[in-house]
Amino acid sequence: MRKFIDENFMLQNETAKTLYFKYAKDMPIIDYHCHLNPKEIAENKKYENITELWLGGDHYKWRAIRSNGVDEKYITGTAEPKEKFMKFAETMPYLLGNPIYHWTHLELKRYFGIDKILSRETAEEIWDTCNAMLKSDDLSARGLILKSNVEVICTTDDPVDNLEYHRAIREDKSFPVKVLPAFRPDKALNIHLDGFSEYIGVLGKVSGINITSVSALKEALVKRLDFFDKNGCKVSDHGLDYAVYEIADTADIENIFQKGLKGRPLQQFEADRFKTHMLLFLGREYAKRGWAMQLHLGTMRNNNTRMFKLIGPDTGFDAMGDFCQAKSLAGFLDNLFSTGELPKTIIYCLNPCDNEVIACLTGCFQGTEAPGKIQFGTAWWFNDHKDGMEKHMIALANLGLFRRFVGMLTDSRSFLSYTRHEYFRRILCNLVGRWAEAGEVPMDIEMLGAMVREICYYNAKNYFGF
Repeated sequence: MRKFIDENFMLQNETAKTLYFKYAKDMPIIDYHCHLNPKEIAENKKYENITELWLGGDHYKWRAIRSNGVDEKYITGTAEPKEKFMKFAETMPYLLGNPIYHWTHLELKRYFGIDKILSRETAEEIWDTCNAMLKSDDLSARGLILKSNVEVICTTDDPVDNLEYHRAIREDKSFPVKVLPAFRPDKALNIHLDGFSEYIGVLGKVSGINITSVSALKEALVKRLDFFDKNGCKVSDHGLDYAVYEIADTADIENIFQKGLKGRPLQQFEADRFKTHMLLFLGREYAKRGWAMQLHLGTMRNNNTRMFKLIGPDTGFDAMGDFCQAKSLAGFLDNLFSTGELPKTIIYCLNPCDNEVIACLTGCFQGTEAPGKIQFGTAWWFNDHKDGMEKHMIALANLGLFRRFVGMLTDSRSFLSYTRHEYFRRILCNLVGRWAEAGEVPMDIEMLGAMVREICYYNAKNYFGF
């Protein structure tokens, strides 16, 4: 009988064990997409308690606690930190089979040396142990990053951000980790959402451009792109409910923009036309700078309107959407490819029904600028569990070049989430080991080990130019 999370956790064959311990385990981490707060890294924040560090911004955990019938007071509300932690501990026994159960206990084990199972009965002891250890510099924001063997972090940053904390980190020679911005211009494209006009005003002030037209908007964005580029940015990111490709002429786009500036209601096709126009413009700008463009597709956001009004977005009320992606995505990529201006692109799908669609489509637009230029991005959000990761990797292997895959990211707001890279690496090694022991790939450990190292580290390092 196996112990829970023993040294061979997720490694179900001998080849997997060899691949993990010899080739994967000690590779540095390149976390090319996350939501960590650069201010906390710059200031090397120390956390008051495990609730602040662990539950403070984690909507995965919030969602789970809600599903256990817990009042919002103990999730995002006014309850004391210890009370919130206790509610999470009480929820834990009901999370068997959920990746949060694995992540939780990996985090307790790797960062706090705790092997006990979190529950109502152990919560008090674990609370005290974690909080005592959090007083150490080893478990500050920077301490956790260094302990996790992280080499590069790309945060997620709005074009109006002044990037002061990124500069402070870069200028501090005592901290060896690169913390780079990533350009996330969603607010400049979401013309149909409340607050668009106000945001354009802020962007205008930051860029020094009076944004009264689409051409002025583009000028402002170019200034911010140049600013981000000078501060080490190598990647952009777009959160899209679905792929858009609605072409319209310049006059139509200008008319839509003017309506958006005045806060007038827009039809969905108008918002899609504006977003298509701006995404094509930005894609060409990314290509000029050698950046990678990330497209996150398939989210139905803020489904619970009452809770959205109470506590806002990104609080655990999003879900997979069942959108039609292929035709619009193909049109968008083809438009950029036809003029030689398609940047390196990573496409993520939230609905696993789209795995084969995306994996297949990437093969239509590859280029010589970089091997694996168009990537099928790693299993994301509701898919970053064992089944989801395996399904993603199998689809990629079946339809593309698995060995060119740029690997895992955290997509997290928590400094404890780097165990997700360990989780991914164990699943990766187990899958490859299973293939080898079944005779489906050669039992050439050096070749397989080289592939594992590339997927865990080298492919991302080379792809992004870190």
